[in-house]
Amino acid sequence: MVLTGLEIIKDKIPPHLKSKRIGILCHSSSVTRDYSHITDIFFGRKDCRLSAVFGPQHGLSGQTQDNMIEWEGHLHPVYNIPVFSLYGKNRKPTDAMLNEIDVLLVDVQDVGARLYTYIWTVKLCMEACTEKGIPVWILDRPNPVGKLPFDGPVLKPEYFTFVGGASIPLCHRMTAGEMALWIKDRYYPDCDLNIVWMKNWNRNSFYTETGLPWIIPSPNMPTLNTAIVYPGTVLIEALNLSEGRGTTIPFELFGAPFINPVRLRNNLESRRIPGVVFRIHNFIPTFNKFSGKLCFGLQIHVTDPVNFYPVGTTLEVFDAIIETTGPGILEFKQPPYEYEYNLMPFDILSGDSGMRTVLLNRGSLKTEKERWKSEINEFGKEFKRMAAYPE
Repeated sequence: MVLTGLEIIKDKIPPHLKSKRIGILCHSSSVTRDYSHITDIFFGRKDCRLSAVFGPQHGLSGQTQDNMIEWEGHLHPVYNIPVFSLYGKNRKPTDAMLNEIDVLLVDVQDVGARLYTYIWTVKLCMEACTEKGIPVWILDRPNPVGKLPFDGPVLKPEYFTFVGGASIPLCHRMTAGEMALWIKDRYYPDCDLNIVWMKNWNRNSFYTETGLPWIIPSPNMPTLNTAIVYPGTVLIEALNLSEGRGTTIPFELFGAPFINPVRLRNNLESRRIPGVVFRIHNFIPTFNKFSGKLCFGLQIHVTDPVNFYPVGTTLEVFDAIIETTGPGILEFKQPPYEYEYNLMPFDILSGDSGMRTVLLNRGSLKTEKERWKSEINEFGKEFKRMAAYPE
């Protein structure tokens, strides 16, 4: 049975937390296997005091549906303590916020894709807490798609933004605790970082193997199947394609009014992409891109997750769309995107300009994937040094 960091400390907190004013960065997934939320657990404790709650993108309850939909803080209606938004006017905790706490606990569910913003909120918290001399405690949770292989480019420093702030691959296999350790090692060595590691978690596993309940970590991450394809299909956000937002299976669906689904499916089948089947599935999004319009598209069915490369597969999809629609039909969106006003959205999501350049110039996908592999091999040397869990 996998025990998360929260489950390890819920009955007996570390001595360093006793008698402290506790701030908690959390969201809807910050629960135990019996569905008790971390804020309820700590509000009921007598040996420390919950004094502030911090929330990331999408809010404490996942109430904000889309990207760049900000929310602001408020007074908690039950606890009568401040709830601070870190996805609104401020993304980094202010001095005034941190004056409310002695220790910051972090319990967020990551999904294994570098561009998922929660860990970059954690990075900003680590920066702010380092400046104030406040300890940070990470309560670790599983990477839901740890069984997937490393995939995609390693993020280059000149492309660091709020959707990526460390040189790791797009599909990275790390937990939030390991990423926090990576961040401390490279950027904030003076951070008083403490990690409550999980027990009994094996990296070479999916979330369904943990015995833990799946609580959607964000509004468009309804199932594990979504998380499996997400490290690749999330790149669709930076294109004039629908990534299935406004349907019940976002990121598993993709399409647009200009796609010929039969021609596209046949093209993809001819590529013999491992671990996946593409099925024609047209749809009408209820919101977001092409809202109310018929999109011709496909659903991705992952048939062999061990041999499925989410980023490599999505690169093949984009190349096939260009081949079957003609040049200039598939377009890359212009800035802004997630508080970045200069760099191309596709580049900050993918990690650099390489993938976009290959697609635009009709270059070799094999060469591009070999580039990723070389970068991942270098990353892997450091990863092995810092990895906290067995394969």
